[in-house]
Amino acid sequence: MAEKNQIELIKALRERTGAGMMDCKHALEEKDWDIEAALDLLREKGIAKQAKRAGRTAAEGLTSAKFCDKCGTGVIVEVNCETDFVSASDKFQNLSKVVTDKLLENKPASLEEARALTEQDFNDCALACGEKLELRRFEIVHKEEGQSFVTYSHMNGKITVLAVLNKESEEFSKPLAMHIAANAPLYINLADVPAADRAREKAIAEVEVRDDPKLANKPDAVKAQIVERKVDKVLSQSCLALQQYLIDPTKTVGQFLSEKGLSVVRFVRYQVGEGIVKSSEE
Repeated sequence: MAEKNQIELIKALRERTGAGMMDCKHALEEKDWDIEAALDLLREKGIAKQAKRAGRTAAEGLTSAKFCDKCGTGVIVEVNCETDFVSASDKFQNLSKVVTDKLLENKPASLEEARALTEQDFNDCALACGEKLELRRFEIVHKEEGQSFVTYSHMNGKITVLAVLNKESEEFSKPLAMHIAANAPLYINLADVPAADRAREKAIAEVEVRDDPKLANKPDAVKAQIVERKVDKVLSQSCLALQQYLIDPTKTVGQFLSEKGLSVVRFVRYQVGEGIVKSSEE
């Protein structure tokens, strides 16, 4: 084969895979310059390398969200890689977009199903990026008729919010999503706190009250009330409606919403890498 044609094939394979020029050249040589066979070979090698990288920690990456008003469905996604350098690359950012689109369109019922659906996309991107890549989590969110979606991404996708409001509000929806991104609430109201979370805080408060010498002679009923107040105070910091509103700190978010006839039906906030622990070596 003429050298010019070989160079064109190498460039074409590199364009399709993102692999290095020499990797493309060697794959084409091994497969007698059959570009499709060389492509399969590179993918196989990429999958093998991905398996070797399985023990690494992918704690960087991107979060993203997208919704379809017509079908009343939204999705929020976190995809991970090993380094900030890769997370900023065009290939990884395109992977995040492709994965988000696929999950919104197909609405998989589980993480396993979502990973199977996007496996080839991750393998192809891993081949080009040379890092462990992972679909860490996603959530499908639905809205009812009359309700509205709002999304907001902060720090180039390091934090993303997907929320559902009781009605459309172009003026106030984005500031609310910005508040959620910045203040990281876990619940909307105290009534939304799961029983297990409340029980955990109550156990801590009971120890504090029991060991406080100033409360030693208080009746048990009074101590129980103090425990509940302590629990409410701690949990209220994580309740959206009880937080000071980022845009107007003279009000709580709940007060602001009430004034505007708005309510937050549901929200999901993802931050890249939250909860992931890297080893000391990494």
